[in-house]
Order: sequence, then C-alpha cells, then structure tokens
Amino acid sequence: MISVSTSRRGVSAAITTVLAVTLGAGALTVPATAAPLPAAVTAEAGTATAPVAYSAGTGLPVAVGKTGFLLSARVDSKYVLRWTRFADGSVTTIDAPVGDSTGTDVIMTGRGTSPARSLVIQLHDMAPGGGTVTMDLRPIGATYVKAVSKDTILAQATKTDGTVELRLVTSTGGALTQRKVEGVPAGAQSIRSTPARDGSVLLSYSLKEGTSWERELAMVDLAAAKAVPVHRLPYYAGQPAFSATHLVWEHDLAGGKVYARDRATGAETMIDFGLDEDQGMVVGLLDSWQLYGTWGTLEGSGTGDSRPQVPLTAKSLTTGRTVKLLDYAYGEVQPGPDNTVFVRGGTVEQGDGLFRISIGADGTPAAEAVAVTGLPVALGYLGAQIPQPFDVASPVPLKWKLTRENADVDLTITHRATGKSFSKTLHLYSESAGSEYYYGDDTFGITWAQIAAESPMGKDAEVGAYDWSFTARPQNGVGPDLKASGSFTAVKNASSPHDLDWDGSPDLLARDTAGVLWRADTEYAADRKTLVLDRTAQIGPGWGIYDRIETIGGVGGGAADFVARDKNGYLWLYDVTGTGYTTKIAGRKQIGGGWNTYAQLTGGSDLNGDGRPDLVATDKAGALWFYKGTGNVSAPFAARKKIGTGGWGIYNQITLTGDIGGAAGGDLIARDKDGVLWLYLGKGDGTFTARKQIGGGWGAYTDTIGIGDANQDGRPDLFAYGPNKTAYFYAGTGDYRKPFGPRVASPVLTDQPAYNHIS
Repeated sequence: MISVSTSRRGVSAAITTVLAVTLGAGALTVPATAAPLPAAVTAEAGTATAPVAYSAGTGLPVAVGKTGFLLSARVDSKYVLRWTRFADGSVTTIDAPVGDSTGTDVIMTGRGTSPARSLVIQLHDMAPGGGTVTMDLRPIGATYVKAVSKDTILAQATKTDGTVELRLVTSTGGALTQRKVEGVPAGAQSIRSTPARDGSVLLSYSLKEGTSWERELAMVDLAAAKAVPVHRLPYYAGQPAFSATHLVWEHDLAGGKVYARDRATGAETMIDFGLDEDQGMVVGLLDSWQLYGTWGTLEGSGTGDSRPQVPLTAKSLTTGRTVKLLDYAYGEVQPGPDNTVFVRGGTVEQGDGLFRISIGADGTPAAEAVAVTGLPVALGYLGAQIPQPFDVASPVPLKWKLTRENADVDLTITHRATGKSFSKTLHLYSESAGSEYYYGDDTFGITWAQIAAESPMGKDAEVGAYDWSFTARPQNGVGPDLKASGSFTAVKNASSPHDLDWDGSPDLLARDTAGVLWRADTEYAADRKTLVLDRTAQIGPGWGIYDRIETIGGVGGGAADFVARDKNGYLWLYDVTGTGYTTKIAGRKQIGGGWNTYAQLTGGSDLNGDGRPDLVATDKAGALWFYKGTGNVSAPFAARKKIGTGGWGIYNQITLTGDIGGAAGGDLIARDKDGVLWLYLGKGDGTFTARKQIGGGWGAYTDTIGIGDANQDGRPDLFAYGPNKTAYFYAGTGDYRKPFGPRVASPVLTDQPAYNHIS
C-alpha cells in the first residue's frame, strides 16, 4: 500500500525617409513577396485565455512576438520553423532551418547554418494578414546582423581594406536600399545587436586594444543611422540588454556576477552570487527592473550537481526591491512587444513552459505562463515498482519512480515485526557510469544485496511485512522536498512464475514457424497501462521437435524454468538461471515418458500453498491431474494425483494464473470449444471449487498466458495472443466475480514474424 502597455514604435518608416544612398546601376533589384500568410494565421489576433501547448522535447524559442512564438523542429530529416499562435495554438510551418527574432511578430528566416550565414533571407510578418519580404544580400557583399522591422535589417560588409561597415538595408518598392551606420569603429568584429526598442538597438562588438580584446557597447539611433559608444566590457561579458534608463550584462567567466549601469549618470552596480565559473546567469532588463537568475534546466545536467539555482528574480535599480518571478530559468531573456520580455522556465504553481514577464498596474513585474509543456515543476512521485511478494534472494531491485532524476533521496526500510531498519541517502545521476541506484527513466532503486552489504537488517533478511519511506530533495533546489511511504511483503527463494531473466518483469517464450525459439523480455508501461517489449533474444533453432512448451515457474525458486514435450511423449525440463539481466539455460533433463496422454498441460502456480510451483494436466479421457512441485530440478514433480474426473475434455486450453480471485490458493482458467472462459478458484490444497463463467469470445486467442504480476499491484495478470499477430494485456483485479480488467492492446510480439506457439 502507498500514502503518498505602450506599443513599440515602428522603425521602418523612419528609416526609409532618411535613406539617402540607393544601390547603383549594378545593383540587384529583389521583388518583395507580399503573398498573405496561410489561413491558420489570418484570424483575428489575440492572446489565449489559457496557455497553449509547448512540446516538452523542444528547446528554447527562436523568436517571440505579440501573437505567437517560433520554434525549431526536425521534420522528415530536416529542420523547419513552426509559429504557434497564442490565441488558439494553431501552427504554421515555415520551410527554413534557421530564424531570428525582432521582438515583434516579424521574424527572420534563412537557409544557412546560422542567421549570419544566410545570404538570402526572408522577413515574415506573422501577424494576421502580414506578408513576407525577401532579400538577397550577395550582390551587396553583406551578411545579416539583425532584423529591425518588417522590411529592414542591419547588415555588415567587409570592405576591400579589411575594415567592417555596418549598414541599414531596406527593401523598398522591390529594390534594396542601404545606408551606412556612422560611428561603428572600422576595426569592429563579431557585431551583435539586440532587437529594436523605441527606434534604437544596442550593439555589441569586439575591438582589439594592443594585444587584448574588449567588447564595446554602442547605442544605434535607427532613424539617424548613427551609433554612439556607451561602455566597454570585458571580452567574455554576456549579451547585454538595455532600456531607456539602464544597461545590464553579466560576466561569462566571473562566477555569477551581474552588472547594471545607469545610462544617465554612468553609475554602475554589481551583484556577486559567488558561483562557480561554469554556472551561467540569465540576465535581462525591463524598464528599471534588472532580471537575473542561474541558468539551469528543470531536469538538471545528469551529473548530480547539487548546487542550488538562483531563481529568476527582478530587482528594482531605483529602490533595491526584489521580486521572485520563476523558480528556474534557462536560455536568453528575449525582448518582446509592448514592454515585455519572454523567458523559458517554470514555477511550482504554473508548471514548465514559456513565460511572458510584464510590469503590472502596481509597477511590479510578474510572470505569466503563455505556453506550457505539462511537466510539473515540483518533484513528483509516480509509484513504487516492487514485486508482490518481494523475494529477498532475488537480484530484482526495489524501485520507485519520480518525475525527474535530479534528486537526493533519504530512504528508510524497516522490518515491521522486529523493528530492524536500514537508512541510506541515494545520490542520483545518470551521466558517465551513472549512480548505482539510478535505473533510468527517472527511476531509482536498491537491491537487497546492497541493503545486506550495509545493514544487519539486510543480512538477516527476515520475511514478512516491511515499511518504506523516503524524502527526495531536488538537487537544484527547485520545488519543495517530496515525501512518500508504503509497504511490501518479503519472502525467500520464491518461484518467479514467468520471469526467466529474474529482472522483475515477465518474459514470454515464442516459437516461430521455422522452429526458432525466442525470449521476449517485457515490461509494464504505466502510462499506456499495458505490456510492452523491452527486447527480444534468440534462444536457438530446432524447437520444432516439441509439440508443447510450457513455462512452469522456478522449480527450485528463483527464475522461471520451462518444460517441453516432444512428439514421442517425453517431457523435458530446461533449468533456467536468471541474473537480473541475462539468462542461462542448462541442457535439457528428461522428466519422463508417457506425457502424450495429456491433451492440455499448464504450470507455474502454487496450488497447495507450499511455496513451490505445480503443474496440472488434462488427459484425453477428460480427467484432471495434479503434479505437486518438489523444489528439486532432478525430479521436479511428485507422483500425479487425480483431482477431476471426466468433463475436462470440453476445454481446448487451460491456464494456471496464480491467485487472481483473492481466495486461498492459485487459480485456473479454462476455455471451452465455444470460446467461453471459466474460472476455477483454488482451495489451497491442490484442488478447485466449482467453475464460474467469466466471459465469452476467448476463442479469438491462440494462447492465453498467466504471466504473473506484470504491473506490480499484487495481483497476477494475463497476456493473450491472437492468430493475426494481435496481443492484449488483462490486468488482474483480485475479484473472483470479475478477475480481469478491460483488455488493453499490447505491442508485444505483434511486429515480429508469426509465431505458432507462445508460453
């Protein structure tokens, strides 16, 4: 059991009114394509009343505007761009691999390996009814720097003397015009620009001073086409941001130092978070509010890094007041329209996604989720994966699943009767060899051998009830600690009904039409509520000599063994050793002859309560026989005992299932020739009660197999395979009146070659 707004001013009109230099006689005239956007984006603009979907596997947005956002996606082996509208979540796909943001609905796209390497670019106005402008930069020998309006970009050109010139390039009436931006030093290199805000951009470029390099910041008045240097930064400073009153930036190699500069007074402030050099910062600016936080994803890096993140915080550069915005953030702060910025991150209350940050009526910044992944930010518990009962002699671990891996877990397990206890902190990570307690897929666990190596409780390995509890602490400090508790029942040397490799999940034996025998290792997918295939391994050819193969549980305890009957009526035992990862199958041992007298046989369930798997068979005269398990692989079954006289010949399939009805012992289901399924409840002494009908239509299956407790809820389950390579999983309910839940389609063995026998 478990308890657990002022609009941005357009700049293109102002620019074109002052452009004085046009391309000469040799210039290429490029038509502007004014075709409207697809109908998906021509509806009335607006903002959704609820966040739209944001794919959990998608990275940072390429651009964000007033009506939507742009993401990169891989489709049919190539990268494309997808614009998602905030109003309704509709998506428009643009066939281009790279893009860039203007902070508005105008986006740049290109076909180079980066925006700067895209020589033919397009400017798309993604607002409803917007158009597209195409620019070919090759004739003017320029490369893209930043789009600043729906028809104008900043571009840089390298002159014959090696110096660099920054230009404003505009598509006007089908022709390109350009103007030099005055004030940019000729030696400038690696020019970068922020999106335009109120007719200006902030340039950042490298300058060589003697033998060293520095970065210089310059404000560009786009209407005047003039740059004015405003500050010098260390070479490795991060990309700056600006507002009408301030500049902000970080030092990439300074270990968590963020800076702000008052544009009017030149006064400079610095906040030192004392971080390691490899801990980057997210930095932005909204009016006079400085934004900062540690760069980091919700899931962490996989290294087990336990350094806490600095939440994304807004600090007033006038009063010093701070406001927490997000529990975590990563990537750049992207300027948006109408005095907003956008950040990828999350909060415990709103979840993980894309957030719009704006200043409210009270003058305080606030974050609002505009697109969400559905991932919880608070660390969550998704259940225990503990076989019931749990065999302390097995290599199968006790496992628990979380919503993410980056946690440190304080685990305690206590034997209820004696009070003996084991406690350990499990540090989880997946990088390199990974933590020995991490099993992938956000699942952690511990084997009984690991418990025994560190505690008297583990060495004593008492059977009976155990209680477990844990506190999971997020390694990055994002979200509260998580507490969970539950219990399990332990046994020793129990038989695994259908687990050949002894990894805690059922396996199936399948023979194909060529006589090759395969082992299908399965696992239960909780999200799909069905059995799925983990891997398939070939056991070998030549199994066509048998007319019957039956998994019978672990004869001497442990991994499941199986028997096979040849066409002469001899029954052979295959003793299987499971390691938790692989299987070793010993050479066959003859059990005896005369087994061809039986029409049906099935095994793997304990019918008499002695802890050993038994076998039952119906002979051709219709009698039912019981073979008690001995626990000895040399003589696995005691002498047979008749437990049913006549009448059993009406069934064309019988299956031992384990205790599916919640009574005293293992149960049996039998299918008659009309496809009706009958339940025989075990009495616990090797016999059964009178039959009970539990359903019709079971003639659709060639094989029904009691696979044991696949979903680890303490109740045995059933797997059914059909003649057209169809398969279904039936979860056990523990209720004899309706022992199985609704069937759920399973992909196990359905995409493989056809099989003529499965057990």
